Amino acid sequence: MGTFRIEGGQKLKGTLTPQGAKNEALQILAAVLLTPAQVELHNIPEIRDIMRMIELLEGLGVKVNKLGKGNFTFQADEIDLDYFHTEEFRTKGAAIRGSIMIIGPLLARFGIGYIPSPGGDKIGRRRLDTHFIGFENLGAEFIYNKDTGFYKVEAKNLRGSYMLLEEASVTGTANILMAAVMAKGTTTIYNAACEPYLQQLCKMINSMGGKISGVGSNLLTIEGVNELGGCTHTILPDMIEIGSFISLAALTQSEITIENCRVDQLGIIPKVFKKLGVQFVIKDDDIIIPENRHYEIDSFIDGSMMTISDATWPGLSPDLLSVILVMCTQAKGNVLIHQKMFESRLFFVDNLIDMGAQIILCDPHRATVMGLDRRIPLKATTMSSPDIRAGVSLLIAAMSAEGTSTIHNIEQIDRGYQNIEQRLNAIGAKITRL
Repeated sequence: MGTFRIEGGQKLKGTLTPQGAKNEALQILAAVLLTPAQVELHNIPEIRDIMRMIELLEGLGVKVNKLGKGNFTFQADEIDLDYFHTEEFRTKGAAIRGSIMIIGPLLARFGIGYIPSPGGDKIGRRRLDTHFIGFENLGAEFIYNKDTGFYKVEAKNLRGSYMLLEEASVTGTANILMAAVMAKGTTTIYNAACEPYLQQLCKMINSMGGKISGVGSNLLTIEGVNELGGCTHTILPDMIEIGSFISLAALTQSEITIENCRVDQLGIIPKVFKKLGVQFVIKDDDIIIPENRHYEIDSFIDGSMMTISDATWPGLSPDLLSVILVMCTQAKGNVLIHQKMFESRLFFVDNLIDMGAQIILCDPHRATVMGLDRRIPLKATTMSSPDIRAGVSLLIAAMSAEGTSTIHNIEQIDRGYQNIEQRLNAIGAKITRL
């Protein structure tokens, strides 16, 4: 188990470049299975979960060629379906939650898909029903083997269908539309997710010869095609990392420029940080954050306490609530953080309370943060990272705290943030990987 030792209280100064978006990359990598032609991808984040996904593709027979940092070609012209029955597939497929998205393209192209029960963050219930109900709507048969823990779908001929998703699941929408893109007839997906990552996937498939309309809305129409060709695609900057860096700059009173952010794809994220009092300037595609000695949380028009909650796009991503919560511990004012989607994600606040933060965990979904306005700085402690977003939130807290902190289980942070300590140390942090 890896460990970070962090000397807190360091003010940072410099420029950070966000990595490619993890959540987009997992979908895009699955989509290379839709065609035997070569697909060239740029700005892939070389983080643990992404590299595991690439290893899974290689096991299936995909030819992978690294062109340079973050740039790869993939060619899925010789897929080995027998790989499904190997112990290696069971191990690698179960290692990451994103592996679930290989089922859609494999079902579209070969009429069959397997996956062991996938892993991922332990942040509460993350049901897969949306994926498999969608496949059944397209005419596939779904089988779950309780003894082996394997999910299986089969279909001789997928056919287009109208469907109303029970939840606007990003991965569910991605999986279903990848299956539908070569189904016979027209598929209509209502209550579809419309995050920028999903829009990117649709644009990529259309560039391969797919026919998806309604991109960017919650009503997608897919006209089935017989085959797809190759393409070149560039992955967006990671909006969650951008939000993490804004929180870091505010909490540590640092002057940081975040460059090449694709601000046009950030939705309401900048407005949310403005509500929380953080001062910054957007210049072209860069976010310039001056030293925020104080930042005051707004209240609602009637004077009631601000609530920050997650929602499906164009609402706020649930992945940002952890870093926002940490940032608010040293703001002026109070805020209710409402994590609607996952009931175990806020449990990491016990570590922040140990550091001196004033937080009331109301229930598994809600936490009230009383901002200390820097009157009482956070103090160093020893803690363990429970998931990706909580892990980086604890890292941000430790960087602002007085004294030296220790964070164990940093493999969780590595799953989502590439070379994080090297990048932060380059602008003045003092983080040591043990």
